[in-house]
Order: sequence, then C-alpha cells, then structure tokens
Amino acid sequence: MNSLFPQGSLTRSLSSPRTLVNMVMTGLAFVCGVLALIPLLAVLYYVVIRGFSSLDTHIFTQLPPPPFGKNGGFGNAILGTLLMVGIAAIISVPVGVLAAIYLSEFSSRRIARWIRFATNVLSGVPSIIAGVFAYGIVVLTLVKLNLGSYSALGGGVALAILMLPIIVRTTDEALQLVSQDLRQASIGLGSTNLQTVILVVLPTALPAIVTGSILAIARAAGETAPLIFTALFSSFWPDSILKPTASLAVLVYNFATSPYQTWQSLAWAASLILVFMVLITSIIARWVTRKKDLI
Repeated sequence: MNSLFPQGSLTRSLSSPRTLVNMVMTGLAFVCGVLALIPLLAVLYYVVIRGFSSLDTHIFTQLPPPPFGKNGGFGNAILGTLLMVGIAAIISVPVGVLAAIYLSEFSSRRIARWIRFATNVLSGVPSIIAGVFAYGIVVLTLVKLNLGSYSALGGGVALAILMLPIIVRTTDEALQLVSQDLRQASIGLGSTNLQTVILVVLPTALPAIVTGSILAIARAAGETAPLIFTALFSSFWPDSILKPTASLAVLVYNFATSPYQTWQSLAWAASLILVFMVLITSIIARWVTRKKDLI
C-alpha cells in the first residue's frame, strides 16, 4: 500500500509495479485497437476512392454493357440483391423467431441445449456449403419439374440458411433477457403462457429481435458463393423468381476478374454501393438499439 501511495499523499506512485503494468497494458490495448482498425479503414478508403470515381446516375438505371461497351450500369443487380434478400428474410425471420420462442419459452432444457448447439454449428458452416445445399434442394428440383434451374428463389433459400442461425441466436438471447417478473405478473393476472409470450415478452424483446434480423440481412446482402451455385447471374432485369438473377456480390466477382476496363470500373462502383447498403443496415440496427436504451 505504501509503495502505491506515498504517506500523506493521495497521488499514485508512477514507479509502482502495479501502476507500470497498468500503463503498459493500457497502451498495448490501444495499439491493438488501432491495428484492428487499420485494415478496415484501408479497405474502406480504397473502395471509396476507386468506387466514387466510377459512380454516375446511369449505373442505377441501366443494364451491364458488353465487354468493350461504354457507360452501362447494374440496376438489375441492385434489384436482384433486394429481391433475393427479401425472399431470404420472408423465409428466415418467421422461422427463426418462432424457433427462438419455442427454445426460450416452451422447450425442455435438454431439447433446447441440443437445438442451440445445432444452431451454433450451423452458424459456423461455410457459406459455400449453404449454396451447395440450396443447389441440391431447389435448383435440381426446379430442373426435375421443368420450372427452371438457377433462380432468385434458390438464391433466397441459400441466403435464408445463412440468416437463420443469426436470427435464432439473437432472438433467443433477447427473450431470455426479458425479466421473469414480467412473465410472473402476466400469469398472475390470469394470462396463459401463449398470451404472455405474445402480449408481454415479444413486445419487450422486439427491438433486439429487429436488430438481429437487420444484422442477418446485412450479412446475407454481401454473400457471393451461395448465389453462384443458386442464382448464377443475368444481364437482364429480374422478371421472375424462377430465372437466373443478378446480384451485386456476384457482379463484383465477375467484373473485377475480367480484363475489361469498363467492367472493372463497374465492379468498384458496385463494391461501394454494396458497402453503403451494409453500412445503412448497420446504422439502422444501432438506431433501433439506441431507441431501446432510451425507452
């Protein structure tokens, strides 16, 4: 004690071993934080610089040009991305929320433990495996039924598989954070378990559920490998969910590896738009969380 604070003084001694270790570890943590930010800032800087120079209004309204053409855009890829992410959200959000409600409110501990384990395993499965699975389940089935092959529907199913574990985990955790006092008060007033979940627990956990769903959508919007196996690509406007559909991620992959300057410029612009879309969804998620904290 005397080595930390000299007698008659409340000032911490800088020569104390504990103080020196604290200063060194604080500095090391700061350096590690800066090192973690450098790759992110470098990627964002490079994408913004290269992508912003290629931005123009026509890229949102025109189709991709031929290899040696000029101008052109990727409006079909933007619509295709929104279409497939929308299909994935329609599939995964209801299933994920209902599964989390069952885990948190109605299942036994043993069943819940195994389902949570399976969800954690699914969240770690590479995205390309989800694409191969959706290819075998959706694409090949459409071929057998003579309804098509590669399609937006297949892409949406593949993205839904990737979104599902995120939604289940975030919703499950949100429901578990709801105070037991609220449940007991509702049941004490005569409500059933189902009424308690629908009228009390879900509204309380809704901001966290929305946040998890938005983060899952942000992840799905940037996936490439599953869409190569399921939706492939198209140079036309999407007019059916049973036809090959363009997406921003696949467009970036195809055009960035091409030897044509026009396509490479569009790839950088598409990269910037994709990053911007993910940024917007992340900001919305943080805003929802902030509204919850204010309440």
